Amino acid sequence: MNQNTSSSARIRRLCHTLEASVSPYHCIKEAERQLSAASFQPLSLTENWQLQAGGRYFINAFDSTLLAFSLPEHIPSSSRPLRLRLAAAHTDWPCLKVKPSPEVSTGRYGKLNVEVYGGPILNTWLDRPLSMAGKVCRMTEDPFHPETIFVHHPQPLFTIPNLAIHMNREINKGMEYNPQTDMLPLAAVLTEELDRDHFFLNFLAQETGADPEDILDYEIYLYNTDPAQTLGLKGEFLSSPRLDNITSVQACLTGLTEGSCHDGICGIVLYDNEEVGSFTKQGADSQLLERVLEKIFLSLGLDRQALLNSLMSGLMLSLDVAHAMHPNHPEKCDIKNQIVMGDGLAIKLAASQAYATDASWASVIEGLCRKNHIPFRKFSNRSDIRGGSTLGSISSALLNMPTVDAGVPILAMHSSREVMHINDQEALEELTRVFFS
Repeated sequence: MNQNTSSSARIRRLCHTLEASVSPYHCIKEAERQLSAASFQPLSLTENWQLQAGGRYFINAFDSTLLAFSLPEHIPSSSRPLRLRLAAAHTDWPCLKVKPSPEVSTGRYGKLNVEVYGGPILNTWLDRPLSMAGKVCRMTEDPFHPETIFVHHPQPLFTIPNLAIHMNREINKGMEYNPQTDMLPLAAVLTEELDRDHFFLNFLAQETGADPEDILDYEIYLYNTDPAQTLGLKGEFLSSPRLDNITSVQACLTGLTEGSCHDGICGIVLYDNEEVGSFTKQGADSQLLERVLEKIFLSLGLDRQALLNSLMSGLMLSLDVAHAMHPNHPEKCDIKNQIVMGDGLAIKLAASQAYATDASWASVIEGLCRKNHIPFRKFSNRSDIRGGSTLGSISSALLNMPTVDAGVPILAMHSSREVMHINDQEALEELTRVFFS
């Protein structure tokens, strides 16, 4: 592979992004940091744009979604298609989210009332060091413009303790966890100093410098504070929270900042809410991307016909993790289309169109990989096991744009800690770089 960045530097950068992305909001902040360092300029969704040929721009959409793009050196003056290449990933991950009025007490224990976000493997969240990150909205003199404060407590605050085996002798035979009763994190032993009914609200006020009565609302996620670590006899694996889907977020950022797209529009979109269906204003099942693209074309003096022509002749990479063959359960894989970690990136195919890939456009990505010596394998689920889905099919249907699904194969998908091979991330980042070149 013809890499602009060394392998060790790529993995260090991925580890930094993994540890910075403690919530979708903080993932976007890290993306903004990387884009700003690469001379991308911020734009506002709600303002008119004065775009320049050869310019590089990004838009923060509703705090947890980001769009970024680079423009060609020369803008055509007709409705002929501009080359349009897009890559997409998601910023969220399965976890636990704090509810309103979260203070719960059992005896002298203070706990948090939480709900499940997405589809996590619940038992992997037990006995872990957990902390919190998200945003808090504080009252101002203008009710239509509350102040938003982003919070991240870097030290562990909570844990969800397992029941001792002496009190549940059957636990190793399997246990179904009730999200309302089994998954409430322990936060404190209540004392006279802690308000039994407001200890978490008071803690938020302390973290943000706000008065408790001025806090209007919040969106707080719990995250696993364990750091990313390499392991394996040759240090070939990376174990970390949030590989799904920060690996793809980093690949999008790497491709756009390191690629050399001069004769068309190259862009990325980092969506929130994929893990809960994408049907939100900032999710893939919205008109956000098409509206941003329309603003780009109109700002360049091009009409909607030029946009439609570019969409239907363009190509999108939908990046999300894939299932690697499990070392203890190889029978869960397809009898032929298996991927061992380290084989390279996965090009994902499904007759159900849970993945957006079709032969014509998968061939383009396969050709790019072969030309640039990027390792890859084609992936398909067992015919009797329903796999997951991605934002690729959603975006492809909304935009009528050819799309290919690809990603890094991992183990323990949706666990609070997942495993990948470092070479596969290098392959995915190299693919996005050449895709945008």
